[in-house]
Amino acid sequence: MTTSVEFGLDTFGDVTNDAAGTPLPHAQVIRNVVDEAVLADQLGIDFIGLGEHHRADFAISSPETVLAAIAACTQNIRLGSAVTVLSSDDPIRVFQRFATVDAVSNGRAEVILGRGSFTESFPLFGFDLRQYNELFEEKLDLFTELLKQQPVTWQGKLRPPLKSQSVYPPAEHGRLKTWIGVGGSPESVVRAAHYDLPLMLAIIGGDPKRFAPYVDLHQRAYQQFGREPKPIGVHSPGYVAETDAQAREELWPDYKVMRDRIGKERGWPPMGRDEFVAEAEHGSLYVGAPETVARKIASTVKTLGAARFQLKYSAGPLPHEKLMKSIELYGSKVVPMVRDMLAA
Repeated sequence: MTTSVEFGLDTFGDVTNDAAGTPLPHAQVIRNVVDEAVLADQLGIDFIGLGEHHRADFAISSPETVLAAIAACTQNIRLGSAVTVLSSDDPIRVFQRFATVDAVSNGRAEVILGRGSFTESFPLFGFDLRQYNELFEEKLDLFTELLKQQPVTWQGKLRPPLKSQSVYPPAEHGRLKTWIGVGGSPESVVRAAHYDLPLMLAIIGGDPKRFAPYVDLHQRAYQQFGREPKPIGVHSPGYVAETDAQAREELWPDYKVMRDRIGKERGWPPMGRDEFVAEAEHGSLYVGAPETVARKIASTVKTLGAARFQLKYSAGPLPHEKLMKSIELYGSKVVPMVRDMLAA
């Protein structure tokens, strides 16, 4: 098993509580995210991803702006989205913004493109949800043309055509690294292979092993296209503390708040403690002491052949101070343990 696996962190900028249990202002949450990324860089973590949302419980609506701030006070960590909702954005502007982050960070920018499991951005920016799939397909097609960094001649159905149009600034260090974020759709897996882009699997519920067929489909699609497969990454939620019991007790109430809030919108029943424990023990929730989390990550990486693992370290109102401690344990203990396990 290769040991050349990257380890990252993700956050949506979840609005956290202060010591008195009062939600922090969005502005303070954003400043805290910058501090969290600086700590991750100091610990040698490979990647930090910021999700795009347009709702009260998540503070980050413009990941690129926050990433540029992080770029100015970090040295090595790669900077990306988690994800950019391309369907309700303009591909040219997305490319320009991330090429700008790439310039500020001296070549550390990445973008993970997705359709978005939250749909608030569609009415906000004037897009029709009935065109959910069509918008993403057409905009992804244009975005992949922009990655070539040549004058673009392109025509679709939903926007005016382009004829020999150059886009600035170019990515300084070659092709901008671009992933496709997938939540479990076979069509999306094949689409990533069609456009020859790395695949990021968002595994946020159930046994990660159930995604093995998607990995197989990804490889078979590449064989049919006659190309070498691009890497696969995994994004899952988690939390690290000194002991398993401490991690579960600290995460549980805040994780439930987040899960129940989203579940109420989507018609899910409230989360019970048994479901939480089942996800921690057998599902996609990486919560526990460093060795517990490391063993679970190593198992997932081996099973799926992942080239990157990204832990969504924020969960509802879980306070910034606890997030910082979790990041510290992830970077200083979990990651080295996983590397040792993969090398054994």
